[in-house]
Amino acid sequence: MEELANEKTFKSYLVFWSGQLVSLMGSLVVQFAIVWWITEITRNALFLSLGIFLYFLPIVLLAPIAGVLADRLNRKTIILIADFFQALVTVWIIVLFYLNLADLNPLAVILINSLRGVCQAFHMPTVSAIIPTMVPKDKLSRINGVTFLFTSLMQLVGPMIGAVLMAISGNALEVVLWVDVFTFSIAVFPLLLIKIPSVRGLNKNNKETNDTSFLDEFKEGIRIIKLIPGLITLLFLDVLINFLIAPINVLLPLYILEEHSGDVFSLAILMLFLNGGMIFGAVITSLKKEWKHKISVYFGGMFIVMGLISVFGFAPSGFFILLWIGVSFIGFILPIINTIYITIIQTTVPPDKLGRVSSVTQSISSSMFPIGTLAAGPLAIAVGMRSVFLFSAILGVGSVFLIWRFTKIRNVDYDNLEIITEKINNIYD
Repeated sequence: MEELANEKTFKSYLVFWSGQLVSLMGSLVVQFAIVWWITEITRNALFLSLGIFLYFLPIVLLAPIAGVLADRLNRKTIILIADFFQALVTVWIIVLFYLNLADLNPLAVILINSLRGVCQAFHMPTVSAIIPTMVPKDKLSRINGVTFLFTSLMQLVGPMIGAVLMAISGNALEVVLWVDVFTFSIAVFPLLLIKIPSVRGLNKNNKETNDTSFLDEFKEGIRIIKLIPGLITLLFLDVLINFLIAPINVLLPLYILEEHSGDVFSLAILMLFLNGGMIFGAVITSLKKEWKHKISVYFGGMFIVMGLISVFGFAPSGFFILLWIGVSFIGFILPIINTIYITIIQTTVPPDKLGRVSSVTQSISSSMFPIGTLAAGPLAIAVGMRSVFLFSAILGVGSVFLIWRFTKIRNVDYDNLEIITEKINNIYD
């Protein structure tokens, strides 16, 4: 298999990456502001549930197609188009506010905002597929850790900026939304300056890409996944965990507002502690060149994270310090388990197949998340938000333990993947 990444492409990737961080900052500020606006103007779990559901639904449905396109078309063009249309959608929402239509009909804002999910469905697998074509293999684990570190920094600062802007503007969302347009304008320049390696024709014995259907390439992604021992089990666990954590993503703003009498800054500070933990964890992953006993660390981290979710269920009203401690530990563990998972995929899948494999894994992992978000609202109304969090924690801890105990995943040696890589390469070389 041809190695595309070298020192030159790595330097180009750093330029590209810097622009994407700026764009991410804008997206985080805007998404935080939109969610809080929906929370405050509706104070209804059903509206929050519907908003998150409609945002993530296109990501799940379109990710497989997007991943195939990332392997067939110019990846740079895909990212440019996706980012441009996301900025355009943001402008559309701004126009609604200036026409005084948004406050009267928050459902319209929710529906239009879901189009941002369409843009992300094409953006995320394409960026993921680019990384191993521009970053040498010996730097992959560290760059994944560094990426998580800086992403966490953006997630640390983004909500605080969003909260400050919402407070200064008097909760005028239309003012905050311009941040997304501004950061897109900045991020587009690094992307235009670099060259992203093409993977078309990388494997000479394959049929021409244009003669291969989307369905065939999607099936090929699944076949490659099956060749990697234990990956199907990891995907199943991800599906289950994503379903169980969905209520937290949906209900957290309303939980802070209703259960703890908090405000936009209370939510932002909680996110500050979460992402502060993520930064600490990401620093560890960026400094650690290689993780030993990957699968044991991964499952142990999952077990702790799901257990800590119970904090949301029993934290006394207004006792924010307990919430801060809980989310700090959750944040610390997340970059470690995510880096392990991503590195396993990136080091075993051929670079010209990584787009479709990334889209398949992303699609499968997040397939139950929209259903979980849609169920969160009615469940919160029926049994209360605290009960929903407690049930999620209990089911999550139990699932992680049962999968570890009653499957063969704990016997897979992800520290020695040469045989797996060679097997895949022999099929496609």
